Amino acid sequence: MNRMNTPCGLDVALTVIGGKWKPLILFHVQSGPTRFSEIRRRVGGISEKVLIQQLRDLVEMKVLLRRDHQYVPPVVDYALTPFGETLVKALVPLCDWGTANRNVLSAIMGPPGTEPKA
Repeated sequence: MNRMNTPCGLDVALTVIGGKWKPLILFHVQSGPTRFSEIRRRVGGISEKVLIQQLRDLVEMKVLLRRDHQYVPPVVDYALTPFGETLVKALVPLCDWGTANRNVLSAIMGPPGTEPKA
């Protein structure tokens, strides 16, 4: 099924940000150009291999701009494109929802590693 040809724009958005890591990467890059090592530190739990692939995907989709400073050792940073900025603005309400409902979800789900409460 072509996700670009559906009546729901959510399919289109999820084509760009689908998965666990991309929205978190975008959150941590929104403040300006951010080096790879800083993104990895901020996005806890992501492997280097997965981060590299997720960043490549976002660059390919024209959401992020990759800038290589041509230094030795290599210095590379990532920044939002104007298109990426529009996507981050769309994610802000979702972030706000998560913040507002953190305690509710914690009560429903219980401590990490336990079964959610029925």
